[in-house]
Amino acid sequence: MRNAGALLGIRGFLGGFLGGFLGRFLRRFGSDHHGIAAIEFALILPFMLTLYLGGTELGDGFAVQFRVTLAARTVADLTSQCGNTTSSGQYCDAADGLAIDTTTMNQILGAATTVMAPYSTNNMVVTVSELTFTGGNTTATVVWSATNSGNGRTTGSSYPLPAAMQSLQAGTTYYLILGEVTYPYTPSLGYVITSTINMNQNALFFPRNSSCVQYYINNTPTPSTC
Repeated sequence: MRNAGALLGIRGFLGGFLGGFLGRFLRRFGSDHHGIAAIEFALILPFMLTLYLGGTELGDGFAVQFRVTLAARTVADLTSQCGNTTSSGQYCDAADGLAIDTTTMNQILGAATTVMAPYSTNNMVVTVSELTFTGGNTTATVVWSATNSGNGRTTGSSYPLPAAMQSLQAGTTYYLILGEVTYPYTPSLGYVITSTINMNQNALFFPRNSSCVQYYINNTPTPSTC
């Protein structure tokens, strides 16, 4: 009987002690907020990285796209300021309205690199072509073409005209300067945009100082007259 009473006393003591200890422990555990911020941060970190890095890549891509557009307009604009005459062997690099030669054309093509700075211009393709068409037609014909890579557009090939050009006076011959830039954009981070995107932009300008722009290759003008 005494042993049984002792056992009951020990069980009561242990039960009270453990019950109180566990109760306090569980209450403290339930009210302890340490580590919750770390868990929440771990949960939202992937989303935050995607939002931040993706926004950075998209913003950078839009900036590159703007410069590609500006580069196409620049090379077409510079070429449109040339003309169809020469003066004492001088060309368009000496004065507006003069015909263009290969030296001047290379300078114009190189202007696209300046426009794209500080972005890399590796594998960027810049092409300047002259087109001719008759009002009322839907396509133009390539007169000449120059590029910084490859052969450019094939002389005599067709180019689809925008709707605004198709509505010009029927039967009248027109010339256009076409500037084209193709830029392979590869994000520096590659977290969201993981592949290269080829950006293509073009710009059309009418010659400003003459009806056409003659391009001298080996002292031979193209077109021969205009």
